[in-house]
Amino acid sequence: MAERLPARKRPLPDGNAASILPRSSHLVWRASVAAPGEAPFSMMLSRFLRLAALALLCAPALAAAAPAGGVHLAPHRAIYDLKLLRASGPRGIDSVRGRIVYDFSGNACDGYDLTFRQVSELNSGEGKAVLTDLTSTTWEAADAKRFRFSSQNRTNDKADTVDGEADRRGKEVAIKLTRPKRTALIMPPSVVFPTEQMRRIIASARAGENFLQMPVYDGSETGEKLFNTFTLIGKAIPPGANPPHDAAANVPALAKLTRWPVTISYFDQRSDSEIRTGEQTPVYTLGFELYENGISRALVLDYTDFAIAGEMTALEMKKEKPCK
Repeated sequence: MAERLPARKRPLPDGNAASILPRSSHLVWRASVAAPGEAPFSMMLSRFLRLAALALLCAPALAAAAPAGGVHLAPHRAIYDLKLLRASGPRGIDSVRGRIVYDFSGNACDGYDLTFRQVSELNSGEGKAVLTDLTSTTWEAADAKRFRFSSQNRTNDKADTVDGEADRRGKEVAIKLTRPKRTALIMPPSVVFPTEQMRRIIASARAGENFLQMPVYDGSETGEKLFNTFTLIGKAIPPGANPPHDAAANVPALAKLTRWPVTISYFDQRSDSEIRTGEQTPVYTLGFELYENGISRALVLDYTDFAIAGEMTALEMKKEKPCK
């Protein structure tokens, strides 16, 4: 989007903003926007983009997480402009605008780095606006055994910071947080980190699979939350078919790749009654088209009574650092 926020507010980041970014999803809802117990929108979107967010625990029958081999993720920098797709219900959301700068790099030897920034503004239509600015950096080992994360989420004049790391140790995943407070957590061995989540989705899509469940830990919110995810993979779009009309159209190499429509539903951990009845409603659902090299376009975040669209407005393919 070409226009900028008024001078008294933070401007949307431009294509060079990624060079100053410090973690992945974020709009943050105040109590007047988010219902009690719901996660901030900004955290959710960054989680998807970082799947990289994108991104949880449906108790799938997974062994200790093993990396998805044979999936190559392309280093790239993408910009997405955000707007309100639809709104209904009692929240009275009138408009949303924002921008995401997403910078992904790394390789199968050194691991994967993500630098992310999102500036967003939500307006209720009654002169009430919420402005958020999220900056985030993560690193994930290529073997999916270690994950480091650091983020600062600023809402108007309030800032929240999360720093920590996760290590896969035999039959457990150990989490150590240094901020917002020093905390040690233990999670089950089936837990997957965001980049590995992306690789598993691509591997499943290539294999012709339509459904995928996995627990994903991404260090979001206070760094202590684990979610359930259910991924639906649609029919493959073969190379050259249904050509896009966004920034992806400016990268000829993408026209030679297969992509898939993907929908990921995120759930809170289930209560005993929900486990018994099998009933649970997702906190939110993420939809997008995923190329086999990890690039995503046509983002949609559906939060039940409103939905946000993210259009890719710029895409730069970066030179990959060779393995040594």
